Amino acid sequence: MKRSSEGYRILNLEVASSIAIGNSALSILFLLLEVSCAAQMSSKSYYEDLAGNRPKFVNSEDTTKKNPEQEPVLVAAKPTKNVNGKVDPILDSIDRFNLTRKFLDGFTVQIYSGQNREDAMNAKQKMNNGAPDLTASLQYIQPKFRVTVGNYYTKLEAQKDLVRLKRIFPNAILVPERILIK
Repeated sequence: MKRSSEGYRILNLEVASSIAIGNSALSILFLLLEVSCAAQMSSKSYYEDLAGNRPKFVNSEDTTKKNPEQEPVLVAAKPTKNVNGKVDPILDSIDRFNLTRKFLDGFTVQIYSGQNREDAMNAKQKMNNGAPDLTASLQYIQPKFRVTVGNYYTKLEAQKDLVRLKRIFPNAILVPERILIK
């Protein structure tokens, strides 16, 4: 099978003509874009007087008569829909429940957790030297020792001390903990 070079030439002419048409369309598009941008960049500033369209108000005088001798009378409003009778028993039950609670969900900062007691004691000593205003507690929960710092009710409270302790203990983390209510 011989292909003639004539066929390739025709094909190449078709490709060349479609490329030329594409280039001319692209140049026209760029020309239109440039002209439209030039039309938006005008040296004149826009001004329109809207004073004729604004509503006009007439100053009216105060129609109420003021009597300097008369003072306003305050009348106590009597509530018509009082819910205290329904809410009081619920509040009392919540109060009784809160009196029986001994613990509250909160957070603490854990600076050490491991099986070596010496390392735990060293971490506690290092914390007492690095941040003397905070107190560390050493706990043994089988099979590991934990050194924790502080009791916080919210993560936001604990975050401040966590950032401070991260400088001394890079592995310090915030852990949920039950806090004893005193």
